[in-house]
Amino acid sequence: MRWRFSTLEIILLLLVVAGSGMAYAWVVYGGGGLIGATYALFMCMPIVAFERHIIFRRLYRRIHGSPTPAFLLSSLAVYFVFCNVGYAAAGLLLHVAGAMRESASDAMLPSLNVLVYALATSGPIIFVLRVRELLGRDVFMSLLTGRYRKPVQEERVFLFIDLAGSTSLAERFGDLRMQEYLGKLFAAMADPVLRHGGSIDDYVGDAAVITWPYDRAIAHAACIRCVFDILEQIEADAHRWQKTYGEVPRLRAALHGGTIVAAEIGVDRHKITFFGDTVNTTARLEGLCRTLDRQVLISADLLRRLRTPVFVRCEDLGEHEVKGRGQRLAVLSLATDRPASNGREDQPVVSAGTEAFTSL
Repeated sequence: MRWRFSTLEIILLLLVVAGSGMAYAWVVYGGGGLIGATYALFMCMPIVAFERHIIFRRLYRRIHGSPTPAFLLSSLAVYFVFCNVGYAAAGLLLHVAGAMRESASDAMLPSLNVLVYALATSGPIIFVLRVRELLGRDVFMSLLTGRYRKPVQEERVFLFIDLAGSTSLAERFGDLRMQEYLGKLFAAMADPVLRHGGSIDDYVGDAAVITWPYDRAIAHAACIRCVFDILEQIEADAHRWQKTYGEVPRLRAALHGGTIVAAEIGVDRHKITFFGDTVNTTARLEGLCRTLDRQVLISADLLRRLRTPVFVRCEDLGEHEVKGRGQRLAVLSLATDRPASNGREDQPVVSAGTEAFTSL
């Protein structure tokens, strides 16, 4: 998976790095802000790109799988190489452009102070991005702005997606192998979730809980497209799953939306948690997948408010009792005859199957 940045995040990152280079040039040399910004971008951005899995991803995985002492030494060595190569490239470019009076060799060889500056600038940026990755983009921004310090009522859509047959897999694999299997599975979900504007709220055993603000979820049926993109991703890599684990993941998924209460909780470790009937109903709906023998279920309440993509077929399954809910829930199953990527349109069209529930 390649790490995805929004356009605004890329612009902010470039401005921060370039600004630090300009500040260094003004403080140390009394001028040359443009030159300082150029050096900063060439030195720091490769380090950031490496840490965000954009370049040299195999090397990144190998380093991060090493014991801590080897990891630290290897990381410093990689950063040192990036800084020197970036500085040399920037110096050569500036020398050829006539922006520097120094000789080419002087322009391309960094001093110790410059290398320390580059590492000192890259370190905090990487730390912030790692915290953002750990918490998730939406949660990170919400914690940063304090949006949920007081409970907030809002509308959200939830996707519960669960690994079928996990008990038998765990018995066959053992705990360590099973954890590795789940790690690969959750990693495969990450790219489709990011692509469709969702965020992974939590991992509960062998299930992932994915959520969207309501408007973002129903825009172009992003929540439905996300489900089928995840299923397509697993299917596309079926031969790798079979070769590595002898088992291709079989997933069950449920979608539902409504009003919830979001709040920041915790003392030592803070977390944004969602409370309310909507979350519980989605979990119960996912449990109905096994009872109704369907892979993807959606509540009629949610489906009424969006336009299903043309590649999706809907089947009305009627109303069902849901544990903990006072009234019955109208449920439909979703399926497709072709990969989700073949059915992506900029303007989704209501499929024929949608007629089945418009009168519910």
